[in-house]
Amino acid sequence: MTELPNDPAATTPDFRFTVLARSGKARRGRITMPRGDIRTPAFMPVGTAATVKAMYTDQVRATGADVVLGNVYHLMLRPGAERVARLGGLHHMMGWPHPILTDSGGFQVMSLAKLRKLNEKGVIFNSHIDGSAHELTPERSIEIQGLLGSDIQMQLDECVKLPCTDQVAEKAMELSLRWAERCRTAFGVQDGKAMFGIVQGGAVPLLRERSAQALAAMDLKGYAVGGLAVGEPQEVMMRMIDVVEPHLPANKPRYLMGVGTPDDIVEAVRRGIDMFDCVMPTRAGRHGLAFSRFGKINLRNARHADDPRPLDPLSTCPAARDYSRAYLHHLVKAGEILGMMLLTWVNLAYYQDLMAGLREAITADRLDDFIAETKEAWAKGDIEPFSG
Repeated sequence: MTELPNDPAATTPDFRFTVLARSGKARRGRITMPRGDIRTPAFMPVGTAATVKAMYTDQVRATGADVVLGNVYHLMLRPGAERVARLGGLHHMMGWPHPILTDSGGFQVMSLAKLRKLNEKGVIFNSHIDGSAHELTPERSIEIQGLLGSDIQMQLDECVKLPCTDQVAEKAMELSLRWAERCRTAFGVQDGKAMFGIVQGGAVPLLRERSAQALAAMDLKGYAVGGLAVGEPQEVMMRMIDVVEPHLPANKPRYLMGVGTPDDIVEAVRRGIDMFDCVMPTRAGRHGLAFSRFGKINLRNARHADDPRPLDPLSTCPAARDYSRAYLHHLVKAGEILGMMLLTWVNLAYYQDLMAGLREAITADRLDDFIAETKEAWAKGDIEPFSG
């Protein structure tokens, strides 16, 4: 495979992003890091509290995941960043020797924390767990991520709920830019690691452009698009990606935070996004919903109760291939933990299979065809129910 040339300035010792192929705006790439390569487009399973819920780390790896995500907000509350550091760091603690990206905690402070008080210095909030008071500043967020030992660290930002006024979006965007500079200073230069900035600006195109341009001027190692997937229509999300993409460096990775559904992912890849994370596949699995090449399958439905077929006999995932729908339905209805485990496995495997398909389609320059075929299969739906 011929590698497309990149700007040498985009590399630092042991951290490199290489674009391997393109199909339209979509890129197939590779992030090279000391703990291993990340194949892009990449989906990062969410390991919020040092665990991908209902999964062993070796299972997560076997699905095809190159990187997982942890979160500052949750880990600073329990077990505590200093404790994680004393125990050897996040990789050692959770038994995941591969790359880890940590979110800065900005979104969780907005969505979970109680009695949030925001100012130029940072944010003071009360824990949603026990009400205890905490302060999170850009410098402290980077310090926590350093104690955790993560490989890719995110700037602290202010994430606003949509819809909001243009004035609210602009104020949050400008504060996030100032915090990005402070995070950049606090992070400094760390061989083999990277800090990403986060584009904000609500649903206002001019604000998104300003944010992207200002962050690009900081010459960071990667760029995320934040403040989306917070309830806005897909059309708004995609329009914001279209606005931002031309202003982000083409030789650095782009990360759409908190996204999402398989349909959101394929459309964002089409627009040049390289990295994704979302709790959706694990959360859905714990509630009886499976993602598959047939679309979504609700194992709570009574039609599965007597069906001896597997979810998908062609799947590479043993949970989808080797257990009957009737058994999975029984586990879900009975509230058995195994049902949550198996369906989480099914979902993470499907997401990774989807990413592998996207990478192959980009290499073959047939991404549009692949997306059309995938969507057609989703629209057709599940194979015919068992008739007895």
